[in-house]
Amino acid sequence: MHGPNGSIPKANTWLLRTEHHGEERGRIFFKSRSTREIRNLQMRKNISHATTTIREKRKRVVSEVPNWEELRTRASQIKQHTLANLDVYLEEFERNVTRAGGKVHWARDAAQAREIALELVRESGASSVIKVKSMVTEEIGLNAYLSENGIEPTETDLAELICQLAGDESSHILVPAIHRNRVEIRDIFEATFAQKGSLEADPPKIAEAARKHLREKFLRSTVAISGGNFLVAETGSVAIVESEGNGRMCLTLPNNVISIVGIEKLIPTMEDLEVFLTLLPRSSTGERMNPYTTIWTGRPPAQMTPERETTEDRKSYNIILLDNGRTRVLSDEVGKQALACIRCSACLNVCPVYERVGGHSYESVYPGPIGAILTPQLVGDALAGDLAFASTLCGACYEVCPVKINIPEILIHLRSIHSDHKRDSVSGNLERGSFGIVGIVMGNTNLFNIASASVSRILKYGGPILNKIGKYLPPINGWVESRNLPKAPNDSLRDAYRKGTLDALLKK
Repeated sequence: MHGPNGSIPKANTWLLRTEHHGEERGRIFFKSRSTREIRNLQMRKNISHATTTIREKRKRVVSEVPNWEELRTRASQIKQHTLANLDVYLEEFERNVTRAGGKVHWARDAAQAREIALELVRESGASSVIKVKSMVTEEIGLNAYLSENGIEPTETDLAELICQLAGDESSHILVPAIHRNRVEIRDIFEATFAQKGSLEADPPKIAEAARKHLREKFLRSTVAISGGNFLVAETGSVAIVESEGNGRMCLTLPNNVISIVGIEKLIPTMEDLEVFLTLLPRSSTGERMNPYTTIWTGRPPAQMTPERETTEDRKSYNIILLDNGRTRVLSDEVGKQALACIRCSACLNVCPVYERVGGHSYESVYPGPIGAILTPQLVGDALAGDLAFASTLCGACYEVCPVKINIPEILIHLRSIHSDHKRDSVSGNLERGSFGIVGIVMGNTNLFNIASASVSRILKYGGPILNKIGKYLPPINGWVESRNLPKAPNDSLRDAYRKGTLDALLKK
């Protein structure tokens, strides 16, 4: 349930990464955090290089699929149908998982999901776990919780491992360490497990060092924790797509597998999965197909390795289905589109705001355009309402989304909710009064002409001074903090039209 002013119970707020610690997480201040992050020129260079590369790769492989738009439409229809009948498909999924020897656990929020996962790890007797890349485990704060309770988690995805070793936060849905370059990664490895001076800042060498570091953990771990890209209701199957093979190792070597997956990841059939396995790799990594696609159902046989003298009769397989606010999002006819997201990150790679301020500015596990519409709905407008304004509404995200989520529409919807919540506040009254004055001026030709001429003269004669002192003068301080005021033209558009010089002005 929503609290006052659109707040959400604190159990849902672990996905926030604000500069407050503990169970009480603070409100997101996108504007102030992004102002700081945008000054990090190395980060901006790293992200720009990476997103440009991914965009070009995506463009090439998408152009090879003649029915791409038809596939997008079909994927959108599948998601809409599934979300409209989610209760039916969840029950079908549970029946088929149970029939195949697995066990389904239901978690209403992050706290319950963490408790279930910890109990399952303790039942296995393990003191450490290996992990497949999973955004939902980040959402619930699982790593910190396991560590606090004496269980050592190890990320096996290379980018996630980099962030873990650096004590860093991921800044991209697909490429968590996108804000780091190869030299920084080399330095992180040498500061944690590699001998100083032993590594070159060369991707193959860095990957080899990570492989050696993880090998023993793969072979000796008895518990793996994963997320899931898709849940298939008709078979009770879980599908994971990846590029490195670490997921396959995690899902086949340990005798106990725990998957934590959001309830929105469900699709009805294996035939539906084919559609998404065509769309996802092209939209995310710019590949025709993922190097590793693992689909498993229930409880597979245990594996014998030289390091283990015996094996258990069968693996244990547990899946935790997480709500954590998702059923509440479903009740919003506009906002529920966000639950169709397949975490491809295509929207991040085309977003001009994300490219300039980076993922950390969003102060959430889910950055970028999708985070700007998902986070406020999961944690509430009171904590994350700022994110709805982290967009130019250019629409590029909607154009590339493989499931046709209308992100600009949802952003406008969430902005409306935010405005309603602050209607009676001081800032709300000031904003409403300001727009009221603007409306009066814009609606009166004489007032508009006077205002235009006044602004033009101020810019012409006082612009240089305002650029220097403007940071102390609201409301222009938000502009001059990072750019100069524009120079006023000699003639306004209307004056040029009257003088017959409009064509010459437009050619400039």
